[in-house]
Amino acid sequence: MAKYNYDKKSLKGLGVGAFLGEVKTRNAHIEAAEATIPTSVFNANRLAKALHPSVQFARVSRVIDHGGAKSFVLVPDTDKGTQAMAYFRAGQYVSLALNMDGVTACRPYSIRSNPVDALGEENTSYTLTVKHSQSGQASEYILNNWAEGTEVILSGPLGNFYYQSLRDAGHVVALAGGSGITPFCSMACAIADGIEDFDLTILYGSRTHDDILLRDELDAVAERSNGRVKVVYVLSDEKADGYEHGFLTAELIKKYAGDGDYSIYACGPKAMYAFLEGEVTELNLPRRRVRFELSGEYGDPARDSAYPTDAAGKTYRVTVMVRGEERVIFCRADQTLLRAMEEAGISVPSDCRSGQCGWCHSRLISGEVFVPESVDGRREADKKFGWIHPCCTYPISDVALEVRTLY
Repeated sequence: MAKYNYDKKSLKGLGVGAFLGEVKTRNAHIEAAEATIPTSVFNANRLAKALHPSVQFARVSRVIDHGGAKSFVLVPDTDKGTQAMAYFRAGQYVSLALNMDGVTACRPYSIRSNPVDALGEENTSYTLTVKHSQSGQASEYILNNWAEGTEVILSGPLGNFYYQSLRDAGHVVALAGGSGITPFCSMACAIADGIEDFDLTILYGSRTHDDILLRDELDAVAERSNGRVKVVYVLSDEKADGYEHGFLTAELIKKYAGDGDYSIYACGPKAMYAFLEGEVTELNLPRRRVRFELSGEYGDPARDSAYPTDAAGKTYRVTVMVRGEERVIFCRADQTLLRAMEEAGISVPSDCRSGQCGWCHSRLISGEVFVPESVDGRREADKKFGWIHPCCTYPISDVALEVRTLY
């Protein structure tokens, strides 16, 4: 058997000079090269960064006054490094970092505009619609302070409140109340422009005709959707021709859902959710067919039957560990730990403020807390090893916790 499996005759005529000279040539190229280390980025990483930026810098380019609400068109702030707004799915939201009275706090707002507006690398934009709210500190701040040219810091697109064909029926019945119409406005635009492929029937509840938000925009997109988007206005406090009267009941949903398979999407105030839970149960839909958008802060925990009554009315001492430094603040029993930290000037990261996203994930060092079961989005491991979401956690004793800060 031969020692080598190739013909050595072709190598006998080759000298070693060329090989020795190659070393000299290589060294010359190295000496002439720049001192910086060459870098490269995979296309997949470029795409991930474009779709899921950790932060976006924008400015207000236009303000549209709707009477009791305003729409703000946000465009990239190229001077700050954002070249294009990240593309989003219709129904998603962004978290705004708002500096209110020297304290930075995050608040979620649904993107109202068409996903087409954020597609591409030039002239991209988001539109956010903010409605007046007596209890909404952030909404009043935005309405009173944002104007053309205002600089805005916001997250990338967030949330799972969007259509998924593997889970949802081809017909979605959307239940909207107040400013909860905004994600459905985005979905309607996406359907009309062929980005999303499903039929959408919106049952939009308002008190009176004058309270209907974005009426002209909704009617216009329904008109150009070739029948795939339908909007039904439901008035609770007045009767008028062309409108349904009352509330978003199971009977009304069945009337407009038709005989085929359908999904339910709901977005609106907490009071509406409390009512709809009973109405939707009557429809006997599979669980996967019902989607409620995150509702924001839970509110008064005393309305939960599991809340310890002896904690009501008390104020507790909270020791907060921030990057190795200790701060002591105070938190009322009916106040979330997140809200107390924000009011004390501790800028804690948060996105959904509904107990689900986990962005405010913090370690409970000691003490007792109450977390309403309906908004407890922690993993089982978090519960076992003492991690909490401060946005939906209430103290029922003095506590100590370790958090990371926004800045």
